[in-house]
Amino acid sequence: MLISYFLVAAKIIIFITIINVWFLRFNKPTPWRGGDSKSMKEEFETYRLSPVIMYIVGTLKVSLAVLLLTSIWLENLTTPAAGAMGIFMLGAIAMHFKADDPNIKSMPALILFLLSIGIVVAEVIQDGI
Repeated sequence: MLISYFLVAAKIIIFITIINVWFLRFNKPTPWRGGDSKSMKEEFETYRLSPVIMYIVGTLKVSLAVLLLTSIWLENLTTPAAGAMGIFMLGAIAMHFKADDPNIKSMPALILFLLSIGIVVAEVIQDGI
């Protein structure tokens, strides 16, 4: 029962966080942006990634966040969506290292990575595999 609550909470937290980052704070500075970036576009420039890559990454992250939220009701989506989100969060952490950012800037990506992996592990435990 506790695992079910964790799964729902983690999925909602990831969904809200991704929507916040990619829609509400897209053009706003945050303490977590790579380098001295003031927007998402500047952050991807810091990582030497093109605007096309930025929109692809954003589309995929938002899609995965929607799939995670949907997986509250359609449980077979849980593991693939959480696993893929975890991979994207590892990529975000790697980009912060590439930009030589202080470790604290990677903290949100690390938390989302741990939640994503936690979802996968909890799903395996819950299914008894």
